[in-house]
Amino acid sequence: MERALRAARVATFVYFVLDGTLMGMWLVQIPTVEKRVGISHATLGSLLVLLGLGAFIGMQIAGRLADRLGTRAVVPAAGVLCGAALVLPGLARNPWELAGALLVFGFANGCLDVSMNAHAVHVEKAYNRPVMSAFHATFSVGGVIAALVGARATSAGMSPAATLGAAGAVGIVVALIPARSLLAATPTAPAPDPTAAQRLGEPAAKRRTVPRRIWILAALALMCMLCEGVANDWSALEAKTILGAPASTAAFAYGTYAATMTIGRMLADRASRRFGSASVLRYGAATGAVGLTVVALSPWIWMALAGWALFGLGLSGCVPQLFSAAGHTDPAAAGTNVSRVAGLGYLGMLAGPAVIGWMTHLLSLNHTFLLPALLLVVAAVAAGILHAEPEPESAPEPTQDAAEVAR
Repeated sequence: MERALRAARVATFVYFVLDGTLMGMWLVQIPTVEKRVGISHATLGSLLVLLGLGAFIGMQIAGRLADRLGTRAVVPAAGVLCGAALVLPGLARNPWELAGALLVFGFANGCLDVSMNAHAVHVEKAYNRPVMSAFHATFSVGGVIAALVGARATSAGMSPAATLGAAGAVGIVVALIPARSLLAATPTAPAPDPTAAQRLGEPAAKRRTVPRRIWILAALALMCMLCEGVANDWSALEAKTILGAPASTAAFAYGTYAATMTIGRMLADRASRRFGSASVLRYGAATGAVGLTVVALSPWIWMALAGWALFGLGLSGCVPQLFSAAGHTDPAAAGTNVSRVAGLGYLGMLAGPAVIGWMTHLLSLNHTFLLPALLLVVAAVAAGILHAEPEPESAPEPTQDAAEVAR
């Protein structure tokens, strides 16, 4: 049993690396694809919204399928679909084709993202200790692999279609190899008592509602992932335009953030075991808020880099704790609940750069970072939600609620 569980954990690591690599391969090819299709930055920005829309739809569908069919069936299928869809943006020759390609690839990526996170929740439950953050760290490792491979392919003169096609083909093979090592069964909830629902005057099928805890976790994920989106899209530009750093130095703004984010996620599971997930979220979000405030107010590039490092380290463990809490709220609906939290969080990641862009009409770029810093303060204050016990899954006794329904 222990050996099978260890194999399932390794398999989950593989899928996180795979997802990070496939997404990273597309990100590396964006400039080349943009030039080939012949579109402006503004048009590309609009088309990238379709990538997010597809991912959001895929997350909702895959979450429900994972609960119904099991993650062992959905995760490999989603990995194969994501690998196959990767080549589509490279084949696009006009904006309409690229729009369709990004929608399909986003959908596939969303399916893989949620299903592998749902399986990670089941692995974590079986281990009976935090392991989620380490999985998210290997997603970042996949991005590093993609950057190295993509840069090598570009320097060798490979076309986007060839590069993405080759990466996708390898991805399909990788998605199939560890499939048998995934957990064969996932936890199931006890069957609801239909008589209790009838006594409350409602059909049994309608008694299962989304716990309020899930929506709170989703709102916190939106805040934290909005901050991640700000770092992804604006860190290097802020260093260059506000602090006057050369392009080579400005690149270290994002690089510093990404490095400490990866390191922090490798350490976050140990911190969660020792201090609790609520403490990781509370002090991590507070640390991130301090780091981003330093960036917003810094007049020197070295100080800004220190701020980005602090920001990445603090933010690193926040989102994994939220995903884990969502999955453990109701093990039988882990996929569905993770899809809700991840979906809203993903929308925050997409909205963050746009919100900052709009705010630059009113404030300087660095001062706009005070808004996401404030959101992290809110997340730190609300971290106590992770202390709260999950809401009971069975139907409540016909006490005061029954009288309210009768009225």
